[in-house]
Amino acid sequence: MLQRNAERAGRPSSAPTVIAPNEFEYLEDGDVLAIGMDRPSLRVLYRRKSDYNSFLLTERCNHYCLMCSQPPKDTNDDWLVDELFEAIPLLAKETQEIGFTGGEPTLLGDRFLRLVRDMKDALPTTALHILSNGRRFVDAAFARDYAAIQHPDVMLGIPIYSSVSQVHDYVVQADGAFDETIRGILNLKTYGQRVEVRVVIHRENYAHLPALAEFIARNLTFVDHVALMGLEMTGFAKANIDTLWIDPFEYQAELYAAASLLDDFGIRTSIYNHQLCTIDPRIWDRAVKSISDWKKRIQAGMLGMFGARAMWGLLRHGPSPHKQSYRSSECQLNGTANLRSCITSRVRCEKGTYLSVGREIDGKAALRVQGSYQSR
Repeated sequence: MLQRNAERAGRPSSAPTVIAPNEFEYLEDGDVLAIGMDRPSLRVLYRRKSDYNSFLLTERCNHYCLMCSQPPKDTNDDWLVDELFEAIPLLAKETQEIGFTGGEPTLLGDRFLRLVRDMKDALPTTALHILSNGRRFVDAAFARDYAAIQHPDVMLGIPIYSSVSQVHDYVVQADGAFDETIRGILNLKTYGQRVEVRVVIHRENYAHLPALAEFIARNLTFVDHVALMGLEMTGFAKANIDTLWIDPFEYQAELYAAASLLDDFGIRTSIYNHQLCTIDPRIWDRAVKSISDWKKRIQAGMLGMFGARAMWGLLRHGPSPHKQSYRSSECQLNGTANLRSCITSRVRCEKGTYLSVGREIDGKAALRVQGSYQSR
């Protein structure tokens, strides 16, 4: 039985009881916890009502990405998988999606395949999204064994950071990685498996976005989804901020060109981890709510400008490098009364930031920055 500190008084019970600190007051029936008995500890593995449940399978990795949000460790962490094997039967059958992440999950070999199989058997209607660098699938036999599981709704999210192999290999700090990743994707598609290409955008690769989009469109037209992602300021990204950071507003032309080209080729494309005020309004319809609830924060002024879409929020990690990209101040139009028809009119904020009116969202004109913002 689980009790919170506040519930402890006056409720004796003969059942084995764990007293949870009040910081776990959000726990509800159906959540799955890991309780350490030798060294008292309590960890939340799964929240029944959350849309963002994922499991770390290993911290080991054969990449050392410049912006890795989960820096790899060369250590034996098989206990993570052992724990997951025990947790899977406890997960709610109605769960919409589960994520597997790392490290590099496929380094687990046969145990990785068993996890996918167990997920299929225990939760046949739950989507499974797996983050992998794709290199293990260069082994056609491994790709075949993965496909043979026949999970009804599984997607592999595989990163490609540039169409130039040397740039990709530099970003992931592994020689030959680009070639193995591309060959792995080809093997997966040979066996009819779903693949998502993920592109984290930063200063080292933003200029390559249009060329990468063309490479995907011409050589990987069969991929199921492309995710163009903003940089998450955590892990190695913090240590390499001077090398990696570029304000998304500065690469909006490249982002627009890449998203538009992929759309022209009929490739489903989404933009993750970007606020509307930092991207071209013509591709707002590709921007999706992607920041997990436990990573998200809402900043003053966002609700007034973007209504419901403001709930997409900002990444919680570290400061907001483009936090001046919108204002909560009252703004006045210069000579334009009709916001609906005004796309290029200039709006001056009382603090001097210039904004332009973008497309209407939820009945309100959305504003985006045209200048005078903080890049760090």
